[in-house]
Amino acid sequence: MSKKITIKAGSMRTNEPRSVGNIVTEVLQGWHRNTELGVDLKTILRSDVRLKTGKGYHGVLRLDSEAVVDEFRCHDPHFTFTETVPPTATKRNPHVFDGKYITVTRRGDGSLRLNFKELKVGADFSVEKYASGVANELLWALEGLVEK
Repeated sequence: MSKKITIKAGSMRTNEPRSVGNIVTEVLQGWHRNTELGVDLKTILRSDVRLKTGKGYHGVLRLDSEAVVDEFRCHDPHFTFTETVPPTATKRNPHVFDGKYITVTRRGDGSLRLNFKELKVGADFSVEKYASGVANELLWALEGLVEK
């Protein structure tokens, strides 16, 4: 006895067939809404000739054009990053996440450090609520900061 496999064309929004590029873009934007796939990036740097891995740059990122590739019907945006003069008073370990329970800072060598905020134990304090809040903030903070 064989099972019948049903394959639906289109999506929940429309019943028309869609391109693979369109589907992949929709799926990835569901996971990481501010993620662009396959972009052209022009850099205008003051301190380096090319971008260095793991180094943070101060600057402005501008979307120059958002073309659509007809073959795959997916976006092919072009960005320009212009490095600006860094602020005079730079923090040693800037916060990359600041939540209710934890903060995450990035050290000069690029590593991340988790910091717990002061624990405030009062009449309405609940260990379960606190632990759940810390766990949720860890997930939110590390989701965009740590590559898989």
